[in-house]
Amino acid sequence: MATRTPRFFFSLRSPYSWLAYHDLTVRRPDLTGSVEWVPYWEPDAAMRQVLGDLGGEFLYTEMHKAKQLYLLQDVRRLAQARGFAVTWPVDREPAWEVPHLAYLAAAEFGRGHDFIRGVHEARWQLGRDICDPATVGRIAERIGLDPDRIAGAHQIPRIRAAGVRSLLIAYQTGVFGVPFLVAGRQKFWGLDRLDGFLDAIGAAPATVPATVPDDLVPPEAVAVGAGRGGDGGHAGGCG
Repeated sequence: MATRTPRFFFSLRSPYSWLAYHDLTVRRPDLTGSVEWVPYWEPDAAMRQVLGDLGGEFLYTEMHKAKQLYLLQDVRRLAQARGFAVTWPVDREPAWEVPHLAYLAAAEFGRGHDFIRGVHEARWQLGRDICDPATVGRIAERIGLDPDRIAGAHQIPRIRAAGVRSLLIAYQTGVFGVPFLVAGRQKFWGLDRLDGFLDAIGAAPATVPATVPDDLVPPEAVAVGAGRGGDGGHAGGCG
């Protein structure tokens, strides 16, 4: 699926998304407003059902324990090289809709990037539980947004419908992990492909934009789902 606008698929769960977001926004802050930022996360049962009804699915496959152990070392090295000390979070019964749909709500008020940075700090530097609405509410309040509205975004049918559209676009694009960057018909997976993405942005061919009509997912059809148990891997990890 090709689009005129470069896309950056990210997960607030993924340390590689965090580092790629950091690198891109520090190296090329001028691109922040010209890249489409698309959240990607493991959907709950209700959203997965609606996604399936629309012909989509969540393509990520949980990684092996050996890769998880490698990831701990790798992320620490990469973060230290950028001047960060990682406080590794522990995810207990995570509900990833909470932070990702909160991002969509914050973006409606033009504060999406402030929210992303706040979540990254909370998760990777302070070790906070970003699936806790209280954590999300505190981040929202610090950036000048209504904490109750942002923390409760995962319960708003319209925002949940927007989340399904994001996941459907990810499926149609072929996203299987993050960070996943798209420039025209060129796709780049992983932190180490950021340079290739930046090089491709200027040469990306003009193509028909990929869109999912707003009325494709009726908000009333997206039920509020319960959280899931156990963090069995790292959704969207670079590997």
